Amino acid sequence: VQLQASGGGLVQAGGSLRLSCAASSRTLSGYTMAWFRQAPGKEREFVAAISRSGTSTRYSDSVQGRFTISKDDAKNTVYLQMNSLQPEDTAVYYCAGDRRQGYYSIRYSPNEYGSWGRGTLVTVSS
Repeated sequence: VQLQASGGGLVQAGGSLRLSCAASSRTLSGYTMAWFRQAPGKEREFVAAISRSGTSTRYSDSVQGRFTISKDDAKNTVYLQMNSLQPEDTAVYYCAGDRRQGYYSIRYSPNEYGSWGRGTLVTVSS
């Protein structure tokens, strides 16, 4: 599946952004979908994911309670609502998908995801 992330930008600390990830070639209903991020000089890290069933979500400790992942199968789009943004959230955000994971399960390693979109840059100023 081809993925396209959008919605990044510059925001002040405490602000909000909503990222979108649209699938161009296949439905996302059969995919576990995730967001990862990579800050300059750091490794890519897990942010959030939603299971193929859509009933399970997982978040990293650093974003728990501030970010929300959701998906709209009819629009073939996954969203990441980011609230209370902090400068440490500054990174390139990537959406990823995989159809091999269990219906209710979620994997955290980027190696578990076979489809990736181009990143979108989120910059949070202090």
